[in-house]
Amino acid sequence: MTSLRLLATAFAAGSLFGLGLIISGMSRPEKVIGFLDIGRHWDPSLGLVMAAALAVAAPAFAWARRRGRTLDIPANRTVDRKLVAGSVLFGLGWGLIGLCPGPALVSLGFASLPGAIFVAAMIFGQKIGARYP
Repeated sequence: MTSLRLLATAFAAGSLFGLGLIISGMSRPEKVIGFLDIGRHWDPSLGLVMAAALAVAAPAFAWARRRGRTLDIPANRTVDRKLVAGSVLFGLGWGLIGLCPGPALVSLGFASLPGAIFVAAMIFGQKIGARYP
């Protein structure tokens, strides 16, 4: 696949993903926080969006596997302190602000200050993490 076709495919897939986040409301932090607020005003819609995404993705991944088209990415299956600490920090940030990387990037398109702060902090965290492999 040529690099232009690869870029066009990546752009189309990313745009479709972003559009799905916007239509489902998952780019709005209050929807995510509503899902995490099990006690008072629980909003199960995030779970429904995730279930729908799995229903679409699972057959596509199975089809790609049968065709031998999956990426052969070596997986580090070791659960260590760094993995647990990073997961806890990611989860805390996601739960406190109501954004994870995908919706945060989508929110940049709306000139969202919380989204911009989240993305800046995410980039900063990646830079720090790259120093301590």
